[in-house]
Amino acid sequence: MIKINCFIPADSFVGVANMINELQANPLVETIFLPANLVAEAGEKAKAFSFEGLTTTSTVKRITEVSKEVDYVLLLTKPSSVKLGQFAIERLVETAEATGAVKVYADYYEVKEGKLAAHPVIDYQEGSLRDDFNFGPLVLYKASALQTAVAKITQDFEHAGLYYLRLKVSQHGNFFRIPEYLYTIDETDTRKSGQKIFDYVDPKNRQVQLEMEQAATEHLKDVGAWLSSDFKPVELDLRAFDKKLSVIIPVRNREKTIADAMESVLIQKTDFNFNLIVVDNHSTDKTSTIIKSIAENDERVVHIIPVREDLGIGGCWNLGVHDPRCGMIAMQLDSDDIYKDETTLQKVADVFDAEKCAMVVGTYQLVNFDLEEIPPGIIDHKEWTPENGKNNAMRINGLGAPRAFYTPVLRDVKVPNTSYGEDYAVGLAISRNYQIGRIYDNIYLCRRWEDNSDAALDIVKMNAHNTYKDRIRTIELKARQKKNQSKSPL
Repeated sequence: MIKINCFIPADSFVGVANMINELQANPLVETIFLPANLVAEAGEKAKAFSFEGLTTTSTVKRITEVSKEVDYVLLLTKPSSVKLGQFAIERLVETAEATGAVKVYADYYEVKEGKLAAHPVIDYQEGSLRDDFNFGPLVLYKASALQTAVAKITQDFEHAGLYYLRLKVSQHGNFFRIPEYLYTIDETDTRKSGQKIFDYVDPKNRQVQLEMEQAATEHLKDVGAWLSSDFKPVELDLRAFDKKLSVIIPVRNREKTIADAMESVLIQKTDFNFNLIVVDNHSTDKTSTIIKSIAENDERVVHIIPVREDLGIGGCWNLGVHDPRCGMIAMQLDSDDIYKDETTLQKVADVFDAEKCAMVVGTYQLVNFDLEEIPPGIIDHKEWTPENGKNNAMRINGLGAPRAFYTPVLRDVKVPNTSYGEDYAVGLAISRNYQIGRIYDNIYLCRRWEDNSDAALDIVKMNAHNTYKDRIRTIELKARQKKNQSKSPL
């Protein structure tokens, strides 16, 4: 008979009583490991286990050590109230047996403000390398896969133990998602999506991120997708361009902010000529009128209205970059945002000149609509380093702002015609071969307000965004493996 060990790091017995009772009655369950203070209430299958440091490598090893004689390990990955759905354990195990998956997970319900809400998760793919991938808190591992993975662990982590384990296990089999709601939890993080997306760059999480980077870097080496710090130098050639730099603003229906954005460009002080290309994607409010009015008074403004009606932000970028009036450097400015002061363009151009890179990324400050700082404040993306930035970029969700590109390279790479993740896709592709320069001084103000595209996304939209970025990573992972294979001797 199949045997399962269950590991439940609960804070109180009340929150997991339903699950414990079902596990006790389930003939597949061998042992239920709980914090020592809960064992007496839990029944005969319960044993004490120290979950202090749940995210450590040492805890992962202890879980594996006491599970040598079972077939599967059911793990609750964070203290949470859980109620199992009908035959949930059986469904997880049957799926693992049928598919041969080394990890099985499922959709779940969560209780929000006293109401039951569906929380679907997404399918795992090779590019699902971000450490915040949501499997839900209840997962089933094949015990033999844990043994194999742990045997290949080479680093000790305080924060990245579970992430490290997941990456190692993924090298030995498939992860399988069951698109069924198999359990219910109480929601504990009630923040909006626009607040959660910056957790990974919050300075207080810096040590956590360093560990995650080390784990991800080892994984990329294991799967043949790691790249050295070598890069192809760029020889900047201004002869084919009338302007050294163009700022490109794709915009649709931003009558409240477009004038501020444009003005922050036009006040720039530089030792070179620049222009501003505004790609007005068929706005239906007063945006077009505002752009036209500014353009009539400043010849540096190029107002483009696409003929096509199927363009996202990326498609608008392509239109601007491939326009013959585009300068040697194409620089981003979102229609919600502004440059910090009149020195931003000069600082970016200076990095291109000094470092011969194909892309430059700056540092930005989060502000509200009135330009007042909001947490976490300065986003410097220090997780990008010259030595390992191109590898760590495969784990994180963005590269920073503002972004600027050597136009011939961007014309060659091209921007995906989407309105989410297009900048990240381009950054990954460029970093595969070229150097990306960095500016760690704040040069950009990023407005967060109710009309931002990711201010308060529902779970379906968040899942679509995450699936797309994971797909971008999968494409890039394959490209990097192919690049490395082409270097291998026959």
